[in-house]
Amino acid sequence: MKLSALLKGVEYEIIGDPDTEICGVTYDSRAVCPGDLFFCIKGYTSDGHKYAPNAVAAGAACLIVTQKQDLPVTQVVVKDDRKAMALISAAFYGNPAHKLRMIGVTGTSGKTSTTYMLKSILECAGSKVGLIGTVYTQIGDKQIPAERTTPESPDLHKILAEMVSAGLDTVVMEVSSHSLYLDRVYGIPFAGGIFTNLSQDHLDFHGDFENYFLAKAILFENCNYAAINTQDAYGRRLVDMAAGKVSRFGLSEPADMRAEQVELRTDGSRFTLTSGDMHMPIDLGVPGEFMVYNALGAACVCEMLGFDADTIRKGLEAVHYIPGRVENLDTRGGDYSIVLDYCHKPEALESVLKMLKGYAKGRVVCIFGCGGNRDAVKRPIMGEIAERLADFTIVTSDNPRFEEPMAIIEDITAGMHQENHTVVEDRREAIRYAIVNARPGDVILLAGKGHEDYQEIKGVHYPFDEKVVVGEILDELER
Repeated sequence: MKLSALLKGVEYEIIGDPDTEICGVTYDSRAVCPGDLFFCIKGYTSDGHKYAPNAVAAGAACLIVTQKQDLPVTQVVVKDDRKAMALISAAFYGNPAHKLRMIGVTGTSGKTSTTYMLKSILECAGSKVGLIGTVYTQIGDKQIPAERTTPESPDLHKILAEMVSAGLDTVVMEVSSHSLYLDRVYGIPFAGGIFTNLSQDHLDFHGDFENYFLAKAILFENCNYAAINTQDAYGRRLVDMAAGKVSRFGLSEPADMRAEQVELRTDGSRFTLTSGDMHMPIDLGVPGEFMVYNALGAACVCEMLGFDADTIRKGLEAVHYIPGRVENLDTRGGDYSIVLDYCHKPEALESVLKMLKGYAKGRVVCIFGCGGNRDAVKRPIMGEIAERLADFTIVTSDNPRFEEPMAIIEDITAGMHQENHTVVEDRREAIRYAIVNARPGDVILLAGKGHEDYQEIKGVHYPFDEKVVVGEILDELER
């Protein structure tokens, strides 16, 4: 493909041959093949221009730069490197997003669960649906483990092109605040978007809550239909900012779509889905009031996109399992329960603990830590939440990354002032401690890692799947 054919919509100056043949696109100099176009992206920790000589040595035919490099290769000088990367990548892969019905979900919590519910509804309607999110990317029967919630734009458009080739017609995807701020989805036309909620997270990146909110709001600048949770104060603000048609959802009026007569159970919930003249009973197979909100968001955008009520009901009622989200683990006949959940943010931890307190026959025992090199402000907040809502808390390590685990734990316990907690730094030992000391009727919450199958320590991913860990501990105790 000729270079000039890739530059539609990009502000640029070409230094060299506009007819340079491009064989591939990449932002990783280690992945450059002869004939590739290499994006020199200025990041927060590194500048891609530094790797331009390596890319050229590997055979790069063209560089996308914001500053001309003294290298013997065609260069395109752009004003905005990330927007250029998004547009050029889309063009190289044949603008696949324009051939798909794109539905994006953003918010602090609930993105993964909402996309699973969306996928189920759309498949009940006969659509062929791809999924991009925190757990994995799914293309037909193929599952690709996710490295980040929303891929970088060259990776994203490559995935979308593969989905087109596989005959899919719709994509549901989680859209993170990072990806919106960093233009990973720039130029993608979204048929629908869902705003789930906004709470404490990622302030290490965004700086403050307002910037975090404004990053989320970017999705709704390019959505035909916006389903917005207006029980959330930021959702109410977003209603007036969305460019497309808006429908509000929540548990009470003035929401356009509501859940009424909500009955919460240990294995799910029942409620009446209400919209206009429609009053439809729903039997949802995943527990928690927050899951009712996620179901409302999925139903709301699907109604806006023209799907009928019965299809929405069948799709929601078909969902019984979401990896690492309120997932009950096998205790091999133990008189206690173990629940696995990805809740690694204050609001999410609070929601899950409140739900468990509502049905636990014994104590709620919470095991959690906080990730290293991430928003440290939330650590004492989560400590306070766990202390207030759990009967007993075991503070442990999560993904410490390049921080010292005990330093993170000390930040957490700074928000804890009672005696109903202990510290067990090693996460496996923390889980073992909880199981060994479990009482009849206890519910043990393994919070924070959910679907993850590793612990990240000093740049290394060590195998750590909590479902496997629990099984191994039970094996040891049965010997």
